Amino acid sequence: MIEEFVPGRELTVGILGGEALPVGEIIPEHELFDYECKYRPGMAQEIFPADLPAPASSSVQQLARAAHVGLGMRDFSRIDFILDGDGVPWCLEANALPGLTANSLLPKAALAAGISFPSLCHRLAEMALRRARPGQTTS
Repeated sequence: MIEEFVPGRELTVGILGGEALPVGEIIPEHELFDYECKYRPGMAQEIFPADLPAPASSSVQQLARAAHVGLGMRDFSRIDFILDGDGVPWCLEANALPGLTANSLLPKAALAAGISFPSLCHRLAEMALRRARPGQTTS
């Protein structure tokens, strides 16, 4: 696969239960958010919520929700973007199974929305249980 390189700000949007979480920004120490920047401590800043104007955040969240729904994802996902110099978001990828450690991007986005890591895990389990047993509620 070959694609055009689009320079800009790297953004990420978590989706939880069909709702977009706060937009995050990833600022790598290298030009690109590569393996080393992703997994080596101190090689990237992960800022939640991203310092964006409200209309830009809302637009990226809407696009993330559209990608989540359009790809038939359920319960949760993480959609990544590049925001180019003209303010146009380019979708990089959709993560159907994003990381779920306390230091992963989706839990950081949830925390920015006021959802603790244990609460996030509980909500994910509840969604799975509701799907497994339609019509039943969980406590």
